[in-house]
Amino acid sequence: MSSYPSPRLAAMLAALLFAGATGAVAAAVKGKKPAGLERYGVAVYSDLCLQKDSGEIGGQRVTLHRFAEADSVIYEFTAGALSWPIVANDVNLDAATGAFDFTIASADSEERTIVGKFSKDGQTLTLEGDYCGGNVRMPMKLSRVRDFGRPLKNCTPCPPMPEAPAQVPAQDGAEAPAA
Repeated sequence: MSSYPSPRLAAMLAALLFAGATGAVAAAVKGKKPAGLERYGVAVYSDLCLQKDSGEIGGQRVTLHRFAEADSVIYEFTAGALSWPIVANDVNLDAATGAFDFTIASADSEERTIVGKFSKDGQTLTLEGDYCGGNVRMPMKLSRVRDFGRPLKNCTPCPPMPEAPAQVPAQDGAEAPAA
């Protein structure tokens, strides 16, 4: 008996190997996830950072749970320390436009609606609202968290506030705005 396989057997093995490889490639392409926000699963968006001078945590975190029946949100924010997780009500997400809003009830039971929008690739959530202590009107950009073991970055300082125009006293004693 020869130690070499027959040419016919070698050709059949090569054909089977080739068919298996092309099938695996086709399955990988077919199963490729589309860019953007997945329809099912959990996604965490955060801008949590470390205050360099005090060592406190700043920012907020939004955890989106996507189920077949409905979406749910767990919201966390900082006020010196990270808050207890708050389960949101009335979660609305339009996957076509990326529009997103949810309602939370704070400890004082006052309801607040948070509005935002996801980027087309699903990697950023931009929330509307006052940032930097409510002094500057600017959106809050939360990045999707992929590495949960990474250390927090240092917080970016708020931009300086523009000064209000000074009041110049008028000749008759009433104040007039400065030019």
